[in-house]
This record gives sequence, C-alpha cells and structure tokens, in this order.
Amino acid sequence: MGDIEASVRILRDSFTHDPVAEWLFPEPMGRQRMLASMFRPLVEASAGKGALTFSAEGDAVAVWLPLAIGESPFTGEPIDIAEYPHLAQLATLIEYTEPRHPIGWEHLYLPFLGVAATVRGTGIGGGLLTDRLTKADTERVPAYLEASSARNRSLYLRHGFVDHGEPITLPSGPRIWPMWRTPK
Repeated sequence: MGDIEASVRILRDSFTHDPVAEWLFPEPMGRQRMLASMFRPLVEASAGKGALTFSAEGDAVAVWLPLAIGESPFTGEPIDIAEYPHLAQLATLIEYTEPRHPIGWEHLYLPFLGVAATVRGTGIGGGLLTDRLTKADTERVPAYLEASSARNRSLYLRHGFVDHGEPITLPSGPRIWPMWRTPK
C-alpha cells in the first residue's frame, strides 16, 4: 500500500498546476484532494497489472496500463466520476478523449507520469520512459498517451511519440495532444 500512497502523492503534487487539472478542478483549495481521488484507482489498476514503475530514488512514477485489442481505459471501474463535484468537466474530458484512444491495437497506455518537484527537469521522468519503452520495443508493443502541456509533449516527442491526429481543445479549456509510439 505504501507504493500506492507514494505514487498518488507524487502524482497529486506533480499535477496540481497542470493545465488539465486546473480545468478539471478550478478550486485550488480542493484540487489536491480531488486529484488524489482521481489518481488512486488508476494507480491501483496499474499496480494490479504489474505495470506501475518508479525511479530508483522513488521520486517519480509512471502509471502504465497494458490494454488488449478492443479494451478502453474508460471501461470498467478506473474512475467513478460520480464522486466528483466537477462531474461535467470530467465527463467532458472523457467525451473528448475516449474517441481518440486507439482500441484496435494491443498497446500500453500512459495516463500519468509524475516527478517530485525537487527533481523535476533532471531527466528522471525521461529515464522512466526510456526503461519501459525499451521493454515495449522488445515486446513489439506500441504506446499511447495524451500530453497535457506543450512541455510534456516535447518530452514525449523526444522519446519517439508522434501526434496521433490533431490536438484536442477542451471547451473553455486547455489543449491536449494525443500521441502514439510505434515500437522500434
């Protein structure tokens, strides 16, 4: 359970000022609590599939979800949107991103990658990506994600991801870049 709580804490702190998080949960006082509630089921699902990865120092976490052909991260119980006061925003986020998620291929989905503020920008997040993507290349498994900022998009471009169609612009909100990576 320590890995779950540590992961949720890193993600919560990493995403507090993320454009999509601010759009989802505009009230700063409750944002961290709401983010923790949103991250926990996905972290648990990733851990349950043996796909949750950490940096050696434990200050960065990548939440990977291996998905089979036809499987969507929006089916099942990863997030109970009924728990959120900003239900409309979360439902809208899913409405805009779900049709873009590639379900015709087995793939890895990276919903979240977070790095503790004290080590952000030092390459730790990139190291987590490299480690898992190297394994994905060996297994011949593609990967998919949605970058929530231009800075994140740049990181993913450097790791072999390409834009998967046009960016998504949320209503009165930020832009999201769906991205795909074919194994090398």
